[in-house]
Amino acid sequence: MDKMKDKIRKALYQRRKKTVTDDRLRPSGVLAPLFSKDGEHHILFTKRTEKVEHHKGQISFPGGAYDEEDGTLMVTALRESCEEIGLKSKDIEILGELDDIVTTTRFIISPFVGFIPYPYDFSISRDEIDELIEVPINALLDENICREELVNQEGEFSPVYFYEYNGHVIWGATARILRQLLDLVF
Repeated sequence: MDKMKDKIRKALYQRRKKTVTDDRLRPSGVLAPLFSKDGEHHILFTKRTEKVEHHKGQISFPGGAYDEEDGTLMVTALRESCEEIGLKSKDIEILGELDDIVTTTRFIISPFVGFIPYPYDFSISRDEIDELIEVPINALLDENICREELVNQEGEFSPVYFYEYNGHVIWGATARILRQLLDLVF
């Protein structure tokens, strides 16, 4: 995995992150957790419960809205990862950042890519998370599981990506973050 970590770190650091600043939107941070299992690289996703306020039942990365006491969006992503799935910040090696993403629910998401140990003793918040979904990166690179649709949002057409894996559909902001990671690194 060290070669893979170096490849990801290099891909993320040799570019300029696109940031979005808009006081009308709520800043948030998410973590795209990567790990090695059985000699294969994986990404960890969460399936949100129907109890959460936003994005009910959707596949997402651990993360959430910025709190003033966080200080930085990276701290937000780490705090939320701990609250949602029990992932301790000391166990996460941050490899870099992806571009900010604006959601239709008026959030600016700052995604952080991190490497985590595996296996891990996750502690899932059942109010927020229904299940953890481990997806091999090689599966996500298969063209047959990804599709793109153009959607008209306020007069502007933008691509919406859908990744289907083992009965789960990853779409929306999570799929845009995933797409950027896959395009930059793989």
